[in-house]
Amino acid sequence: MPGKIQPHNERLAAVWNSAGAQYEDISRGIADSIEHCVLRLNPKPGERILDLATGTGWTSRLVAQRGAYVTGVDLGANLIAAATEFAKAERLSIAYEIGDAECLPFNDATFDAVISTCGIMFASRPEAAAAELARVCKKGGRIGLTTWLSDSNLFKMFLVMKPYMPQPAMPPPPSPFEWGRTERIKELLGANFDLRFEKATSFYREPSGEAAWISFSTGYGPTRTLVNCLDDAKRSDLRRDFINFHEGFRNELGICVPREYWVTIGTRR
Repeated sequence: MPGKIQPHNERLAAVWNSAGAQYEDISRGIADSIEHCVLRLNPKPGERILDLATGTGWTSRLVAQRGAYVTGVDLGANLIAAATEFAKAERLSIAYEIGDAECLPFNDATFDAVISTCGIMFASRPEAAAAELARVCKKGGRIGLTTWLSDSNLFKMFLVMKPYMPQPAMPPPPSPFEWGRTERIKELLGANFDLRFEKATSFYREPSGEAAWISFSTGYGPTRTLVNCLDDAKRSDLRRDFINFHEGFRNELGICVPREYWVTIGTRR
């Protein structure tokens, strides 16, 4: 079944796809949280594992290094192309394809495990994505998710960008940060999975707030898309506010932003 993006997700796909290979730098910034999720999922050699919202494939490569057969799926063609090249460079055999988290191109019970690191939380229709997660996971299989807390510093970074964003459609779409509450995760996944949670903190380190701005304005789809939509004056104001936010976490060596998240591990009933 070929991957297909549903019409209501085409704009979302364009946003995340806009950074292409430069998204790899964003994954670098959350590498500690990705390692954490892979550790708790504990992939086994020979297992079939889906990396949902793979981006440029950082998570999928870690899983493949453990001997699993990995498939990586993402909305963005440029992201999938970059992930393919990064895997080749590491001589890893990973299958990548374009796919929509709300309508995955796989048969029921295809995978022994599904992992999504700060990915599924951005699905525009969370109930549909949660149902697909359950559908493609075998009975007795596992899921591993990382999701930013609803009051995390990553959420606060979005608050910095919010005044510059266009007004959302009415009613507004669900906030991805709802996945940062275990109560909401249980609502979405508790009917199909036995769930366990672990709270942790990812540390985003850069030489400066300016370096954070460069990384996000070029490599992070939502920020990059916003920057390209603004006139020069508003772009300058956003740059100032974004840098100031990150400079609030300065130490003697640079900046270090603690960003809180949940790891969710679930076993399919």
